[in-house]
Amino acid sequence: DGIGPEVLAEARKVLDAVDQRFGLGLSWDEALLGGAAIDATGHPLPPETLEKAKASGAILFGAIGGPQWDTLDRAIRPEKGLLGLRSEMQLFGNLRPALLYPQLAAASSLKPEIVAGLDILIVRELTGGIYFGEPRGIEERNGERVGFNTYIYSESEVRRIGRLAFELAAKRNGRLCSVDKANVLEATVLWREVMEELAPEYPQVELSHMYVDNAAMQLVRAPKQFDVLVTGNMFGDILSDAAAMLTGSIGMLPSAALNQSGFGMYEPCHGSAPDIAGQGKANPLAMILSAAMMLRYSFDCAEAADAIEAAVGVVLDQGLRTADIVADGDVAVSTSEMGDAVVKALAS
Repeated sequence: DGIGPEVLAEARKVLDAVDQRFGLGLSWDEALLGGAAIDATGHPLPPETLEKAKASGAILFGAIGGPQWDTLDRAIRPEKGLLGLRSEMQLFGNLRPALLYPQLAAASSLKPEIVAGLDILIVRELTGGIYFGEPRGIEERNGERVGFNTYIYSESEVRRIGRLAFELAAKRNGRLCSVDKANVLEATVLWREVMEELAPEYPQVELSHMYVDNAAMQLVRAPKQFDVLVTGNMFGDILSDAAAMLTGSIGMLPSAALNQSGFGMYEPCHGSAPDIAGQGKANPLAMILSAAMMLRYSFDCAEAADAIEAAVGVVLDQGLRTADIVADGDVAVSTSEMGDAVVKALAS
């Protein structure tokens, strides 16, 4: 939906180029999800889409949603398609890096000296917690409407996301901060206990804990203190968007959602941006970097992923910028021009 097709087209260009360069043997199939699927089939996650997803090696996903679908029943809105795909494919582990390219330090809302060199990985549990907990709903009690949701995590869910976070921290700088609200919420008391139980299995990783309100403050006070953060679905949703803005634009940030077998869905952190759809203003770099994550995590093609990430750095060195990151002295380019520039950088 929205800018999804535009940015996905640029990622296709880049993947075609890297496929040719490294002989990866990539093949494609396409399917509808979200609002586009509703318009075509009446359902945000058509059975055909789910079948194709299950038959694939990975999913590269654009964006969903827009105001034209906001009046639909909640059960068939575009977001239900994405949530359904995550659930059906058991994509429990959401990886959201907040990496600041040095060329964009001035674009951050914080002082360059606070964010220069920023490289954080937020690991968000994606299929449990308050977004999926039951019971939930809106009902009348004592003559007034009451809305309620259930924040719930099982020990196995916490252990699963904890292991993923520890393993990723072990491959980075060996520091893992688990974010909870254990002073108030029993569900996160359990979360903290399970993280502590896992820690002895990863002696090379230093585990710390932080309440979510403090973590939010620390992200804008001294973000470089963090290496890997792991947290539940709702806290991760909020903190990862806050971290995104430290990098100057959410249009720069990729993400991955993985299951236990290593299958992944890869998507930019930004939304469908219907206000700029079709205008060639969208930044495709988050989508392109999501494609690089796909090569790295699902296909074990680290060399090709490195090449894409290096090409993005070359393009930024050249001063090429889409509207969301352009500043005085930069060269403003369109969505397709940015994709072409990355392809050109790959070739050189």
